[in-house]
Amino acid sequence: MNRWLAIAIGLGIYAIALLVTAPATLLDGALARASHGRLRLAQAEGTLWSGTGQIEIRDASGRSGVAKTVAWRVMPQSAWRGRLVCEVTLDQPGKAFPVAVSLSTIEVSNADINVPATVLGLGVPKLGPLGLTGDVLIHIANLSFRRDAMNGTATLQWLAAGSSLTTVAPLGDYELKLDGEGITLHAYLRTLEGPLWLDGQGAWKQGTNPAFLANARISPEYQQQLSPLLRLIAVERGEGRFELQLN
Repeated sequence: MNRWLAIAIGLGIYAIALLVTAPATLLDGALARASHGRLRLAQAEGTLWSGTGQIEIRDASGRSGVAKTVAWRVMPQSAWRGRLVCEVTLDQPGKAFPVAVSLSTIEVSNADINVPATVLGLGVPKLGPLGLTGDVLIHIANLSFRRDAMNGTATLQWLAAGSSLTTVAPLGDYELKLDGEGITLHAYLRTLEGPLWLDGQGAWKQGTNPAFLANARISPEYQQQLSPLLRLIAVERGEGRFELQLN
Protein backbone atom coordinates (compact mmCIF):
# COMPACT_ATOMS: atom_id res chain seq x y z
CA MET A 1 0.00 0.00 0.00
CA ASN A 2 1.24 3.48 -0.81
CA ARG A 3 2.78 4.97 2.34
CA TRP A 4 0.93 8.28 1.97
CA LEU A 5 -2.39 6.48 1.46
CA ALA A 6 -1.78 4.48 4.62
CA ILE A 7 -1.02 7.68 6.54
CA ALA A 8 -4.18 9.31 5.19
CA ILE A 9 -6.31 6.31 6.19
CA GLY A 10 -4.70 6.29 9.62
CA LEU A 11 -5.39 10.00 10.14
CA GLY A 12 -8.97 9.50 8.98
CA ILE A 13 -9.53 6.68 11.47
CA TYR A 14 -7.95 8.78 14.21
CA ALA A 15 -10.20 11.76 13.38
CA ILE A 16 -13.30 9.56 13.46
CA ALA A 17 -12.23 8.11 16.81
CA LEU A 18 -11.79 11.62 18.24
CA LEU A 19 -15.24 12.63 16.99
CA VAL A 20 -16.95 9.52 18.34
CA THR A 21 -15.35 9.87 21.77
CA ALA A 22 -15.53 13.69 21.99
CA PRO A 23 -16.83 14.62 25.46
CA ALA A 24 -20.34 15.95 25.94
CA THR A 25 -18.89 19.03 27.66
CA LEU A 26 -18.06 20.44 24.22
CA LEU A 27 -21.78 21.04 23.70
CA ASP A 28 -21.80 23.65 26.47
CA GLY A 29 -19.48 25.97 24.56
CA ALA A 30 -21.46 25.55 21.35
CA LEU A 31 -24.75 26.34 23.10
CA ALA A 32 -23.27 29.36 24.87
CA ARG A 33 -21.95 30.85 21.61
CA ALA A 34 -25.17 30.22 19.67
CA SER A 35 -27.42 31.68 22.40
CA HIS A 36 -25.12 34.49 23.63
CA GLY A 37 -24.90 32.76 27.00
CA ARG A 38 -28.64 32.27 27.50
CA LEU A 39 -28.45 28.45 27.13
CA ARG A 40 -25.84 26.34 28.90
CA LEU A 41 -25.25 22.62 29.48
CA ALA A 42 -24.11 21.82 33.02
CA GLN A 43 -23.04 18.51 34.58
CA ALA A 44 -22.61 17.01 31.13
CA GLU A 45 -21.71 13.31 30.98
CA GLY A 46 -21.10 11.00 28.04
CA THR A 47 -20.11 11.99 24.51
CA LEU A 48 -21.38 14.20 21.71
CA TRP A 49 -23.26 11.15 20.45
CA SER A 50 -24.95 10.03 23.66
CA GLY A 51 -25.09 11.77 27.01
CA THR A 52 -26.96 13.53 29.79
CA GLY A 53 -26.77 16.85 31.58
CA GLN A 54 -28.66 19.85 32.88
CA ILE A 55 -29.88 22.29 30.22
CA GLU A 56 -29.96 25.76 31.79
CA ILE A 57 -32.02 28.73 30.58
CA ARG A 58 -30.37 31.88 31.94
CA ASP A 59 -31.15 35.58 32.10
CA ALA A 60 -29.26 38.16 30.06
CA SER A 61 -26.61 38.51 32.77
CA GLY A 62 -26.08 34.74 32.85
CA ARG A 63 -26.30 34.69 36.65
CA SER A 64 -29.74 33.15 37.27
CA GLY A 65 -32.07 30.76 35.49
CA VAL A 66 -33.86 27.40 35.53
CA ALA A 67 -32.52 23.95 34.69
CA LYS A 68 -34.03 20.82 33.18
CA THR A 69 -32.55 17.34 32.97
CA VAL A 70 -31.71 16.47 29.37
CA ALA A 71 -30.58 13.28 27.62
CA TRP A 72 -29.68 12.83 23.97
CA ARG A 73 -28.78 10.06 21.56
CA VAL A 74 -27.63 10.62 17.98
CA MET A 75 -28.93 8.13 15.38
CA PRO A 76 -25.80 7.36 13.27
CA GLN A 77 -27.81 5.85 10.42
CA SER A 78 -29.43 9.24 9.78
CA ALA A 79 -26.10 10.58 8.47
CA TRP A 80 -26.65 8.68 5.22
CA ARG A 81 -29.47 11.15 4.43
CA GLY A 82 -27.19 14.16 4.76
CA ARG A 83 -28.21 15.15 8.30
CA LEU A 84 -27.92 13.92 11.85
CA VAL A 85 -31.05 13.14 13.86
CA CYS A 86 -30.80 13.27 17.63
CA GLU A 87 -33.43 11.93 20.04
CA VAL A 88 -33.79 14.37 22.95
CA THR A 89 -35.57 13.73 26.25
CA LEU A 90 -36.29 16.35 28.90
CA ASP A 91 -37.03 15.29 32.46
CA GLN A 92 -36.59 11.56 32.06
CA PRO A 93 -38.55 9.39 31.53
CA GLY A 94 -40.29 11.99 29.38
CA LYS A 95 -41.29 11.65 25.78
CA ALA A 96 -38.38 11.89 23.33
CA PHE A 97 -38.54 14.25 20.37
CA PRO A 98 -36.27 14.50 17.30
CA VAL A 99 -33.83 17.30 16.57
CA ALA A 100 -32.39 17.12 13.04
CA VAL A 101 -29.18 18.97 12.19
CA SER A 102 -27.72 19.55 8.73
CA LEU A 103 -25.11 21.96 7.39
CA SER A 104 -27.73 24.71 6.96
CA THR A 105 -30.74 23.84 9.15
CA ILE A 106 -31.77 22.80 12.65
CA GLU A 107 -35.26 21.29 12.83
CA VAL A 108 -37.32 20.46 15.94
CA SER A 109 -40.63 18.61 15.67
CA ASN A 110 -43.32 17.00 17.83
CA ALA A 111 -41.80 18.34 21.05
CA ASP A 112 -43.63 18.89 24.35
CA ILE A 113 -41.73 20.88 26.97
CA ASN A 114 -42.86 21.84 30.48
CA VAL A 115 -41.05 24.67 32.31
CA PRO A 116 -41.89 26.92 35.29
CA ALA A 117 -43.30 30.38 34.55
CA THR A 118 -40.10 31.98 35.82
CA VAL A 119 -38.68 31.44 32.31
CA LEU A 120 -41.03 34.18 31.08
CA GLY A 121 -39.23 36.65 33.31
CA LEU A 122 -35.87 35.38 32.03
CA GLY A 123 -36.92 35.86 28.42
CA VAL A 124 -38.70 39.19 28.99
CA PRO A 125 -36.80 41.14 31.69
CA LYS A 126 -39.68 43.61 32.10
CA LEU A 127 -41.78 40.78 33.57
CA GLY A 128 -39.08 39.55 35.95
CA PRO A 129 -40.01 41.74 38.98
CA LEU A 130 -43.55 40.30 38.98
CA GLY A 131 -42.38 36.94 40.35
CA LEU A 132 -44.43 34.94 37.84
CA THR A 133 -45.80 31.55 38.88
CA GLY A 134 -47.61 28.71 37.14
CA ASP A 135 -46.64 26.20 34.45
CA VAL A 136 -45.63 26.91 30.88
CA LEU A 137 -46.35 24.13 28.39
CA ILE A 138 -44.62 24.43 25.02
CA HIS A 139 -45.68 22.34 22.04
CA ILE A 140 -43.53 22.55 18.92
CA ALA A 141 -45.30 21.04 15.95
CA ASN A 142 -42.41 21.80 13.63
CA LEU A 143 -39.83 24.58 13.66
CA SER A 144 -36.80 24.89 11.41
CA PHE A 145 -34.01 27.40 11.91
CA ARG A 146 -31.58 28.65 9.30
CA ARG A 147 -29.04 31.40 9.42
CA ASP A 148 -31.50 33.88 7.87
CA ALA A 149 -34.91 32.23 8.22
CA MET A 150 -37.29 30.53 10.65
CA ASN A 151 -40.29 28.48 9.56
CA GLY A 152 -42.98 26.49 11.36
CA THR A 153 -45.36 26.77 14.31
CA ALA A 154 -45.31 26.38 18.09
CA THR A 155 -47.78 26.97 20.91
CA LEU A 156 -47.03 28.17 24.43
CA GLN A 157 -49.65 27.83 27.18
CA TRP A 158 -49.27 29.53 30.56
CA LEU A 159 -51.56 27.65 32.94
CA ALA A 160 -52.57 28.68 36.49
CA ALA A 161 -50.77 31.97 35.86
CA GLY A 162 -49.94 34.00 38.91
CA SER A 163 -47.66 36.59 40.49
CA SER A 164 -46.01 36.72 43.90
CA LEU A 165 -47.14 40.36 44.15
CA THR A 166 -50.86 39.59 44.35
CA THR A 167 -53.10 37.24 46.31
CA VAL A 168 -55.41 36.77 43.31
CA ALA A 169 -54.66 33.28 42.05
CA PRO A 170 -54.85 32.14 39.45
CA LEU A 171 -54.85 35.18 37.19
CA GLY A 172 -55.90 32.98 34.29
CA ASP A 173 -54.79 30.61 31.55
CA TYR A 174 -53.20 32.06 28.41
CA GLU A 175 -52.02 30.86 25.02
CA LEU A 176 -49.33 32.30 22.75
CA LYS A 177 -49.09 31.03 19.18
CA LEU A 178 -45.85 31.44 17.25
CA ASP A 179 -45.75 31.34 13.48
CA GLY A 180 -42.38 31.53 11.73
CA GLU A 181 -42.29 32.66 8.14
CA GLY A 182 -38.92 33.44 6.59
CA ILE A 183 -37.11 36.18 8.48
CA THR A 184 -40.19 37.05 10.60
CA LEU A 185 -41.65 35.31 13.63
CA HIS A 186 -45.26 36.32 14.39
CA ALA A 187 -46.80 35.95 17.87
CA TYR A 188 -50.50 35.98 18.85
CA LEU A 189 -51.70 36.06 22.48
CA ARG A 190 -55.17 35.16 23.75
CA THR A 191 -56.87 34.36 27.06
CA LEU A 192 -58.36 30.94 27.68
CA GLU A 193 -60.01 31.95 30.96
CA GLY A 194 -59.48 34.03 34.09
CA PRO A 195 -60.18 37.39 35.77
CA LEU A 196 -57.30 39.08 33.91
CA TRP A 197 -57.89 39.07 30.15
CA LEU A 198 -54.90 39.47 27.85
CA ASP A 199 -54.71 39.68 24.08
CA GLY A 200 -52.05 40.95 21.75
CA GLN A 201 -49.77 40.34 18.83
CA GLY A 202 -46.28 41.13 17.68
CA ALA A 203 -43.43 40.16 15.42
CA TRP A 204 -39.71 39.62 15.53
CA LYS A 205 -37.53 40.07 12.47
CA GLN A 206 -34.00 38.74 12.42
CA GLY A 207 -31.56 41.50 13.19
CA THR A 208 -34.13 43.60 15.09
CA ASN A 209 -35.60 43.66 18.59
CA PRO A 210 -38.94 41.90 19.17
CA ALA A 211 -42.01 44.20 19.14
CA PHE A 212 -45.12 43.03 20.99
CA LEU A 213 -48.22 44.99 22.05
CA ALA A 214 -50.67 43.47 24.54
CA ASN A 215 -53.96 44.74 25.94
CA ALA A 216 -55.10 43.82 29.45
CA ARG A 217 -58.61 43.98 30.85
CA ILE A 218 -59.47 43.27 34.50
CA SER A 219 -62.86 41.92 35.54
CA PRO A 220 -64.69 44.60 37.60
CA GLU A 221 -64.63 42.62 40.86
CA TYR A 222 -60.81 42.32 40.72
CA GLN A 223 -59.89 45.84 39.57
CA GLN A 224 -58.93 47.14 43.02
CA GLN A 225 -56.63 44.17 43.65
CA LEU A 226 -55.00 43.84 40.22
CA SER A 227 -54.71 47.42 38.97
CA PRO A 228 -51.61 48.16 41.13
CA LEU A 229 -49.92 45.09 39.65
CA LEU A 230 -50.59 46.18 36.06
CA ARG A 231 -49.39 49.73 36.75
CA LEU A 232 -45.91 48.35 37.41
CA ILE A 233 -45.44 47.24 33.80
CA ALA A 234 -48.24 48.77 31.70
CA VAL A 235 -49.90 52.07 30.82
CA GLU A 236 -53.42 52.57 32.17
CA ARG A 237 -55.86 53.39 29.37
CA GLY A 238 -59.08 53.52 31.35
CA GLU A 239 -60.86 51.86 34.21
CA GLY A 240 -59.60 48.28 34.31
CA ARG A 241 -57.83 48.59 30.92
CA PHE A 242 -54.08 48.62 30.33
CA GLU A 243 -51.63 48.55 27.45
CA LEU A 244 -48.32 46.73 27.67
CA GLN A 245 -45.53 47.08 25.12
CA LEU A 246 -42.61 44.66 25.07
CA ASN A 247 -39.54 45.22 22.93
